Amino acid sequence: MDQDLKAYFAKTLAEVSIDCVIFGFHAGELKVLLLRWKETDGWSLPGGRIFKEESLNAAAVRILQERTGLTEIFLHQYYTFGDTNRNTHFTEMELLERLEGFFGKGIFDELLHNRVVSVGYFALVEFALVQATPDWFTDECRWWNIADVPNLLFDHNDMITSALQALRQQIRNQPIGYDLLPEKFTMPELQKLYETILDKQFDRRNFQKLLMSYDILEKLDEKRVGVANKSPFLYRFDKQKYEKAIHSGISFSM
Repeated sequence: MDQDLKAYFAKTLAEVSIDCVIFGFHAGELKVLLLRWKETDGWSLPGGRIFKEESLNAAAVRILQERTGLTEIFLHQYYTFGDTNRNTHFTEMELLERLEGFFGKGIFDELLHNRVVSVGYFALVEFALVQATPDWFTDECRWWNIADVPNLLFDHNDMITSALQALRQQIRNQPIGYDLLPEKFTMPELQKLYETILDKQFDRRNFQKLLMSYDILEKLDEKRVGVANKSPFLYRFDKQKYEKAIHSGISFSM
């Protein structure tokens, strides 16, 4: 019986990690934060292991704070990735060749062959406030346009695709923008955010009418200056009403 039990645990042993898709919005484009591993050209999502006395959410918050410098972040757990082979674009040998320069073949070879299940989170952050910081394993932490993301290590391209799908689903049922836009913004900027995420164009008047019907926006007695066309009014979210709409839900359908 003892041998059977040992064999059972040997078969079921797996590590758990967290990987984060951090979305930012800048210059009319949706961006994602990526890390370049030390002494390589291999890119991946920010992530890490969970401390023994740490919850999943606490670990995700810690990882995001370390990479962005932000303490208040919109965070959503959206999927768990647990395929037995999670090397989408590179074989194990290619991964070893890319990463063993820093880690050493023996060390990384052992890490690579451990079974790892990753819990995926996506985060929404205001681009201008982020202080992008690499971790101990990486040399660079940089924003990439969604359309320009290269072939990433492991299955991280699939993680971004799934996170974007989850974000698009959420935007149809909850307000989006508080964590991605500056405090004051124009209606065209808010519309561009929705159009970029959903990859769809909207009629200007219908969009404004729908967003104002949620009663989460406050129109200010200020206008955006220094623009080529007629100066548009600035808006901001009413935080209390915004948070209430998140909990009660909305129906975004255009």
